[in-house]
Amino acid sequence: QVQLVESGGGLVQPGGSLRLSCAASGKGDYITDMGWHRQPPGKQRELVASISPAHVTNYADSVKGRFTISRDDAKNTIYLQMDALKPEDTAVYYCNAARLIGSNLWGQGTQVIVSS
Repeated sequence: QVQLVESGGGLVQPGGSLRLSCAASGKGDYITDMGWHRQPPGKQRELVASISPAHVTNYADSVKGRFTISRDDAKNTIYLQMDALKPEDTAVYYCNAARLIGSNLWGQGTQVIVSS
């Protein structure tokens, strides 16, 4: 019943910025941690950043200092502000939400391409 709706992907030049959004819609099980994963071409999916209900954040070393994850509890939405983007950031980005009861939720994925 609960679904994740993503937006904000696109093409950007190196050094540019993008802001991804992920809204959890509908009603269902209690959502706990939320985060972003990404899957570069030809590579496995990896965790980018996560945020707990207490707004404790965690980042992959590769994005520390450049990406910021945030959470709007009133809107049940998380964001990923991506600054100083590099070609290595090119990937399909997936929103993820853990639930206290029920399986994890995944967004449909949004493509981010960092290229000149």
